[in-house]
Amino acid sequence: MRFAIVGSGAVGGYYGAKLAHAGHDVTFIARGAHLEAIRARGLTIKSQLGDFSVRGRAEEDPARVPPVDVAIFAVKAYSNTEALSVLKAVIAGSRDGAPGVPGAPVALTLQNGVESADEIAASLGPAPVLAGSTYIATALSAPGVIEQTGTHRRIVFGEVFGETSRVSDRVRQINDTFASAGIVSEAVADARVPIWEKFCYLAPFAGFTGAARQPVGPLWSDASTRELMISAFREVEAIARAGQVALSAGIVERIVEYVHSIPPSTRSSLLIDLQQGKPIEVEALLGAVVRRGAKTGVATPILASLYAVLKPHAAGVGVAVSPARG
Repeated sequence: MRFAIVGSGAVGGYYGAKLAHAGHDVTFIARGAHLEAIRARGLTIKSQLGDFSVRGRAEEDPARVPPVDVAIFAVKAYSNTEALSVLKAVIAGSRDGAPGVPGAPVALTLQNGVESADEIAASLGPAPVLAGSTYIATALSAPGVIEQTGTHRRIVFGEVFGETSRVSDRVRQINDTFASAGIVSEAVADARVPIWEKFCYLAPFAGFTGAARQPVGPLWSDASTRELMISAFREVEAIARAGQVALSAGIVERIVEYVHSIPPSTRSSLLIDLQQGKPIEVEALLGAVVRRGAKTGVATPILASLYAVLKPHAAGVGVAVSPARG
């Protein structure tokens, strides 16, 4: 299959490299030093599962991207204004002669949060849009070099518009392609469920670790803070259920078990970006909770407070913020 990776950073670049390594035609869309490194030396993955390098087409101008079957959208949500125009150009340029997937070309978003599919559909229309969640820990350690920490590389994805009672043919075909490339992939009928189940955990996790400038360990070990985090998980759960998303029973209990199991040093990507002085995904995470809570009539006092604390840092500060000590 033919893929374009819109946002070839730590997450998109990793999955694109896995697909290219398996022999698929992949175009990496990047810019700056990262783009030049991919062009000059290829893209290198460093991982406990084995290091490897791939050569692939790398472009900045979407008009130079050849027709593709699937465009994977993996930019940070704060870059959507610019990135959505890139994605739209890639899909428009692929409408003629992209026969690999029924109904092709497809735009598959793996962005954090619950608003990405709607934003893409507003730009492209709903027909090409698939959505999913990814579970992976990667970092761009140098231009052209992505380092994977741990071994998770899982994508759960499916339809979000139209027919969501069964796994569609195009989702099944893409899932088979992912599996053949060594990506742990799960095709689902209704992608809204895994997206919201991840969001129930991710928005509070990002909000608490970001506001405290601390990894999860010191927060979770404090009984009162832990109870506040659990209440925040329930705030998001209530919004999802008010929106008729069929979350599994006991979702919060499963999240609690998961947080108990992760290393105390675990930081959210929002905290990592904050400490590096970069823009943060506060609107896609905390802002989305507050907006959807207001729309559905669900009170979100905890997450609204965290949103107010973090919103001034949305654009980044241009300098690193030292981790809290003590």
